[in-house]
Amino acid sequence: MRSPALKPARERVLDAAHHLMSTVGLARTTTKEIAREAGCSEAALYKHFASKEELFISVLAERLPQLAPLLHGLAAEPGRHTLAENLTEIARQAALFYEQSFPIAASLYAETQLRRRHDDAMREVGKGPHLPIEGLAAYLRAEQAAGRVSADADPFAAASLLIGACAQRAFAYDAAPGGRPPVDDFARRLVRTLLSGISAADDRT
Repeated sequence: MRSPALKPARERVLDAAHHLMSTVGLARTTTKEIAREAGCSEAALYKHFASKEELFISVLAERLPQLAPLLHGLAAEPGRHTLAENLTEIARQAALFYEQSFPIAASLYAETQLRRRHDDAMREVGKGPHLPIEGLAAYLRAEQAAGRVSADADPFAAASLLIGACAQRAFAYDAAPGGRPPVDDFARRLVRTLLSGISAADDRT
């Protein structure tokens, strides 16, 4: 395994940004601190990333669990595995993503101007928190066309419920007795409950 000192500068910067954003929050992380932890100059950092906003997007895309490839693959090939298996894996990956991204992004909501800059940056590159819901809804529509989701189900509403629950797990349970529900058990229970309302009768396993 390559030691940190031998990693390319871009990887060191991403590692440092991920660590600092996760521990002190996005708002309090500066490019100067990231460069110092990465062992490079700010000028070197800016050779790879145009702004802190771009760094944040890159951390989300390259250092956290990814939903988009999973959702796109399933939507392109509905019927692969059971509906329950697919949705459980989606829920598991979504729960892990929000668990890891919430400490980074939470400080955005405390500073309006910072949130606005990051929203603008996300729109410019075609990213945003709405995309997992839209991706899951597309997958559910594909399964609906294949007959594995009830014809009268609302894919967008179902996707919003599943993704919203995964995001809420990251936000709501730190102060709860027992802490955050274990991700695998949480995903299974969430999907079992959701499927009781949207699954075709013969595909609830």
